Amino acid sequence: MGADRPINADVPAPQAPAEPEGKPAPEPPKPRRRPATEPAEPKPKPPAPARRPRRRSIPGAVQLIVSLVAIAIAFIVLAVVAGGGGPARRSSGETAAPVTAAPASEGSGESQTSSQPAEELGYPAFATNNTTRVGGSDPASNAAAVALAVFPATTPSQRPAAVTLVGEDDWAGGIAAAVLMAAPVRAPILISAAEGLPDATTEALAALDPAGAPSTGGTSIFAVGDVATPSSGNVTAVSGGAAATMAAKIAELRDRLVGSAPDAVVIAPSAKPEFAMPAAGWAARSGDPVLFTGAEKLPPATAAALKRHPDVPAYVLGPETAISAGVVAEIAKTGAPVKRVSGKDPVTNAIAFARFHDSKFGWNINDPGHGFVLARSDAPLHAAAAAPLSASGTWGPLLLSDDADTLPAELRSYFLDVKPGYTNNPTRAFYNHVWVIGDQEAIDVNEQAEVNELAELAKIGSAP
Repeated sequence: MGADRPINADVPAPQAPAEPEGKPAPEPPKPRRRPATEPAEPKPKPPAPARRPRRRSIPGAVQLIVSLVAIAIAFIVLAVVAGGGGPARRSSGETAAPVTAAPASEGSGESQTSSQPAEELGYPAFATNNTTRVGGSDPASNAAAVALAVFPATTPSQRPAAVTLVGEDDWAGGIAAAVLMAAPVRAPILISAAEGLPDATTEALAALDPAGAPSTGGTSIFAVGDVATPSSGNVTAVSGGAAATMAAKIAELRDRLVGSAPDAVVIAPSAKPEFAMPAAGWAARSGDPVLFTGAEKLPPATAAALKRHPDVPAYVLGPETAISAGVVAEIAKTGAPVKRVSGKDPVTNAIAFARFHDSKFGWNINDPGHGFVLARSDAPLHAAAAAPLSASGTWGPLLLSDDADTLPAELRSYFLDVKPGYTNNPTRAFYNHVWVIGDQEAIDVNEQAEVNELAELAKIGSAP
């Protein structure tokens, strides 16, 4: 589709043929973990007043740990993180101020704000006028940042009643657990491990301070799989093993907490995480659970979960290379009405899901005025980490890029189709906003800038 396509054009969901199986998602880097019972490291004393040194590069995980202290200004701290400069940590309970001026020249005695690079403030890598980056280098850092973006936690009313802990290697458990972010539970996802909590998770838990509520059954921590949990709090554990078994148990927990059947169920491929990723955002937004299947056989746990609600429609996500026609026939035998939503590859599959609409199911985003979340297709746990952004703020679907440097042509065409425009008054127009998930190793600033341009409000004529 060319760049000269009319702005805001509406096209049907793509129906592309199947292609060979995609590459498996690589294992994300593992952040430093702290045992669940180990107290948080003491914060160092504030440095003596001195001239600010030239900015140095600091590892992304360390930057995020510092940024989590600045709860009241979490977005601005992330700007500094993404730009590569970290603010000095203050005494306990005091927020570290973001960098606001470049160092003064030798002997001048004055700050040179006018000559300060924009990069020192984190721009454009942190944010542009139509995009915002969550720039951690690993899922634990990004999940913590997203949770604090959605729940700033500066007052008790801004804190979630519960959070969900999932394993650092458990992308399937994370995607299935995204349903617990939907109302009324509203539990964001944080990352844990069997041997301890990552530092970013520990800091986020201290800030979020979940206390449980009737909507969570009194639970403050939902623990999915074999993961470390805090020493305090009311924990509800969901154990399982295989992706299908775990997802079925999470769906049953969802039914118990909500007290009613879902409107729909999403069936995702357990062997192709890149095709399952878009299900996380939808589950968080809608409360429709995600169940898993193999490419050629429907697992017994998934079949049993479907039979609990035989009249609830099931939507298969992914092409036949990920979920075969035979599995779709098995799903139909459980009594559930079934339809497929798919694209030939992860990028087009996510776009098809963003466009799709059937009764109460689907985003139906074929026009301007929406939010979007953009992540790399080879980072499946980032889909779970970012899911709360699809259930708050600008409420947008997850879209995928398969390259750090180049925006896929199909995604560029989709952004052009939903590009916002105005005639005479831009303040009365609709706007698009895109969250970018991951550091520049995942999605480069040049690709982010291109997304920003495609999301920019454009003048398309004048009213008579």
